[in-house]
Amino acid sequence: MQVQGLLLLLALILLAATAEAGKNKKEKAKKDGSECEDWRWGPCVPNSKDCGLGYREGTCKDESKKLKCKIPCNWKKKFGADCKYKFESWGGCSAQTGVKTRSGILKKALYNAQCEEIVYVTKPCSSKIKQKSKGQSPPLLS
Repeated sequence: MQVQGLLLLLALILLAATAEAGKNKKEKAKKDGSECEDWRWGPCVPNSKDCGLGYREGTCKDESKKLKCKIPCNWKKKFGADCKYKFESWGGCSAQTGVKTRSGILKKALYNAQCEEIVYVTKPCSSKIKQKSKGQSPPLLS
């Protein structure tokens, strides 16, 4: 019975310590944060070339901040990395143009980015014919 009481007391002490630690984190966030709520953020500007780590500048009234950001190096889309879209499946290959197309509907605009509601992307049609060769063995020569 004393062991159960001791375990209960230990659990209460740990719970109280965890709650106090959570309060300290919230207070620290308020000190570092700003009371301003209408932040305007610019695009992510890479430190070198056109992708990789960089910074995004934000302003609100008389305050300004810089946040670290990253543009993936495989992100070459004209509509930018701050506009997130839900894309449909690729359409069929156009025999006239040799490309296939799909559209994307805006899902989220990060950092107040100016994004188009619907975008269209194209890519060249594959010239390769895919063959299902898995599980098939070559014919035996006799």
